[in-house]
Amino acid sequence: MNPVLDSPRPIPIVQEPHPRHSSNPERNGRDRHAEQARGLRTEKLTRVMNVVLAGIGLLLASPIIFVFAVLVRVTSRGPIFYTQARVGLDRRRARHGSSMYDKRTRDLGGRPFMILKFRTMRTGAETTGAVWAVKRDTRVTPIGRVMRKYRVDELPQLVNVIRGDMNIVGPRPERPSIFSRLCDDIAEYPLRQRARPGITGLAQVNQAYDTSIDDVRTKVRYDLQYIEHHGVTEDLRIMARTVPVMIFRKGGW
Repeated sequence: MNPVLDSPRPIPIVQEPHPRHSSNPERNGRDRHAEQARGLRTEKLTRVMNVVLAGIGLLLASPIIFVFAVLVRVTSRGPIFYTQARVGLDRRRARHGSSMYDKRTRDLGGRPFMILKFRTMRTGAETTGAVWAVKRDTRVTPIGRVMRKYRVDELPQLVNVIRGDMNIVGPRPERPSIFSRLCDDIAEYPLRQRARPGITGLAQVNQAYDTSIDDVRTKVRYDLQYIEHHGVTEDLRIMARTVPVMIFRKGGW
């Protein structure tokens, strides 16, 4: 276990960096170009890894997806799958080599996309608006409760990974209306959009569903820590930690 990443630190202060500039502009240009090239190679490698693993995951999980699709259909009225607009990657995120804490992109949000999940609530459950998750939520169907417990409802999001909307690992994407409110309550919240959103993440393997604004603040700390240290190795480590979370029902309701 990595003690640096397994306990949240205070949310970092948002400020512009003060880089050390060389007196040689040509050398500075070469260094920036080399750093951007390394960043692009890492991003391409991460993308290939996500597409391959998502494809393998869909193939292996197809029997589970089929069984729960049938169960959702026969046990409650409504569609099998549930789609909802979510805020994705920041369109104007800083290029590789610049600080992740860039004031200019704090309030821009990100590219919207439609997330795909198994339907776990009865149809029309959110007509009064979104509310915090609670235990024994009466809006959740019996099959939906099982899927949430084992995180099975998230499996269709592997399709979002293949489409490029998400990665397997990253900050969880939020719906636009809640995103706007959380940006008002938590100044650092938009910084999460500097990484592609994920199905699982450092916050998800360390904490259950959000039940209050304080829970969100804690998850933001985890998300910003992940963005600081993310890479192929860290992603694989978080994926490995997600397996026992699903098997032993840690944090699911």
